[in-house]
Amino acid sequence: MTRAGDDAPIHGRADAGEAISREAISRDTVARAADALDALRAKRPRVHCITNTVAQTYTANLLLAAGAVPSMTIAPDEIAAFVAGADALVVNIGTLDEPRRTAIGIAIDAATEAGIPWVLDPVFVDRSPGRATFGKALLAMRPTVLRLNPAEFAVLSGLPAEADHLPGFARENQAVVALTGETDLVADAARRAALANGHRWMARITAMGCAGAALVAAFAAVDEDPWHATIAALVALGVAAERAAVVSSGPGTLAVRLLDTLFDLDRKDLLEQAKVS
Repeated sequence: MTRAGDDAPIHGRADAGEAISREAISRDTVARAADALDALRAKRPRVHCITNTVAQTYTANLLLAAGAVPSMTIAPDEIAAFVAGADALVVNIGTLDEPRRTAIGIAIDAATEAGIPWVLDPVFVDRSPGRATFGKALLAMRPTVLRLNPAEFAVLSGLPAEADHLPGFARENQAVVALTGETDLVADAARRAALANGHRWMARITAMGCAGAALVAAFAAVDEDPWHATIAALVALGVAAERAAVVSSGPGTLAVRLLDTLFDLDRKDLLEQAKVS
């Protein structure tokens, strides 16, 4: 990638210098992701999950495999205490029933009061006007990280899901934006990274994206910089999926094998296999 405005006489030198700089930044970012993985294993953060019914079991298992401790209650008389005792919160609106609507408000208030990071996964806000309105209201409550796909980004931002639109949207909402797809893009107001790890079968596994958002919350609990935390989580998940795919025959076996490879993942794996630019 080159920057607009480079003059022809010095274009080669500028590109070379920028390439070296980007390579150094990438190495530092991957090293920090490896540090975050070590920290997650050491600290075993508690992540409270409000997620859809289809995703609950896989999300809990993925968090446990990574080294975090999940909780799932949405009971209005206890969720505030659970969130206050957690290290991070994930809010997924895939199953947007009335109990979860109530629980979400209580949980976000508790997370804000406790000063813990929370991740918003605005599932299917592109499917109904009411869901889009609710998603925008949650975004206004200032999540630490917004994890979403291109269709969801377009609804919440009013813009095409293009890399150049991410920093401004992140600045406007004071959040890290993780736009997931074949290549994941992670941006805050000043920084942007592209992550190329993962496997095509991940898109065929129910709850994979939901569990990935919960993993972002887990990493945000151990790295105070949510941009780095988000990159670490998505890289860890992507590398684990690549390793799992080698011993899998399709999405069904990948779902199970991924838990195994995530459990066994170490900093050496990230340092050798992460694809960050």
